Parts: sequence; C-alpha cells; structure tokens
Amino acid sequence: MDPVLVQIGPFTIRWYGFLITLAIFVGFYLAERRLRAQGQDVELFDRAAVWAVIWGVVGARVVYVLTSWSNFADNPLAVLYIWQGGLSFHGGILGGVLTFLYFRWRYGAPFYTFAEAALPGVALGIIGGRIGNFMNGSDTVGRLTTLPIGFTWPESAVGFPGICTATGDLAYGVCLGEVVRGPVHLTQLYGAFIGLILLVLVYRWYAAKRPEGYVFWNFVLWYSVLRSVIEEPFRLNPLWWPVYTNDALGVGLFTATQLVSIPLVLLALYQLRRLKARA
Repeated sequence: MDPVLVQIGPFTIRWYGFLITLAIFVGFYLAERRLRAQGQDVELFDRAAVWAVIWGVVGARVVYVLTSWSNFADNPLAVLYIWQGGLSFHGGILGGVLTFLYFRWRYGAPFYTFAEAALPGVALGIIGGRIGNFMNGSDTVGRLTTLPIGFTWPESAVGFPGICTATGDLAYGVCLGEVVRGPVHLTQLYGAFIGLILLVLVYRWYAAKRPEGYVFWNFVLWYSVLRSVIEEPFRLNPLWWPVYTNDALGVGLFTATQLVSIPLVLLALYQLRRLKARA
C-alpha cells in the first residue's frame, strides 16, 4: 500500500485527497439531480454546499486534532497536513450542519431538504476517506488481534511502522518493546463498509417518502450505531472510558467516538419519534 497515487516530479496526488475530492464531485451531482427533480434552488444549494465542504473540513480537522493531539505533539505543523488523512466525521458533520443552518437563517434555505440531498455525498466521502486511510497505512489502523480476520501489513507497505507492544500504539519514535506488523483489524475497510451500508440506506429512506428530517436523523442514528459497533471497538484509539479490553481479540471500550455517539443516538431517536407523532 502506498499513499501516493501519482507523482510527477514535485507534483503529487495522494489517494486520500483524490478519493475525497471524487466523493465531493459525485455528491454534488447526485444532490443537484435530486433537488432539480424537487424544483429546488440548485444555485443556492451549490453556494451552501461549497461553504459546507470548507467548514466541514475545518471542523473535521479541528476535532481530530483535539482528540488525537499525541499524534501532533512532536510536529505541530503536521496539523496542516490534511492530505495525509486525519479527519473527524463528527467534526465534519458539525461544520456542514452549522453552514446549512446559517444559510437557512440568512437566505431562507430549506435545511432538511439541502442536508438530506447531500447525504449520498457524505456516505461516499466515508467510503473514499476510509479507503484513503487504508492506502496511507497508519491512519485509523486497527488493534492487534488473534481472530482469523486479522490482516498482517507487508514489509513493503509504506506508512505503516508497526505496533509497539510496549505502549500498545503505533511504533513511531523509540519503542522499548517488540514492534509487530500484524495481524490487526482492518478497521479502514470496516469503515468503508459502513459508508456503503449508509449509501444504500439513504436511497431506501428516500423511497419511503417520509416527512423532511426523517432521512437526516436516520443517517445520524445509524452512522452512530454502526460506527460504534463495527469500527470503533477494534480501532487503535485511546479509551476515554476503559470499561473493557481484550488484547487477544483486539477489542476496547469506550473510545471518544463511542461516547459522543450516545447523545447523538438519543437525540436522533427523539427527533424521529417527534416526526412519527406529527405524521
């Protein structure tokens, strides 16, 4: 695995940046097609969505850095190296949602209509981002495991230094114990699978033709649940509330993402219940 897709002299295109950019363009196309069919103001959506992408990236990076500062303590300038991966989905959603809310306040843009039209692009971004993480090697890597689904990174893999058994973290810098290259949970592809599930579900929710907000809050609900169950227990992340660990299986509870997901799940369930009561 190599994070670089194309390199011509000093010009470099990385898998992560390429796949995220591709997801944005395809997401714009899908959203515009849906909004035109609904007779919505596509030009206003485009303006809102461009700013949502910008502030989404800012929010995603800020939250990632704040929750993973140890990755940047030795080189604070690495905070700016977004092309190497390291974006928080929750931070990105927060930046995007606040942007759409601003456009609702400032220009009267329909918040749920615009936000729900953008969700296929969000799902594609999850898929592309996680595949980009996989190509980067060390980004969102999984825990060591004895399960048969464990993946051993080859020596030729660029960007994966191995896991330091003394610290239980990636073997950057000095490791006082053995450095192991695998087998680990391939959490990058677990995350890509979550994105694929959500992409399918979004179109099923569209077809249900429920009131506005139904698709949005279902997305929040199921992303939070799937991420907390399928990906987070197996990622090599610090445990903010270490209630359970199993080093043999490579399982740990609870990470910051799992803790944040609890209020999000409760909020989504509350909002969906309100929509059902109003129907």
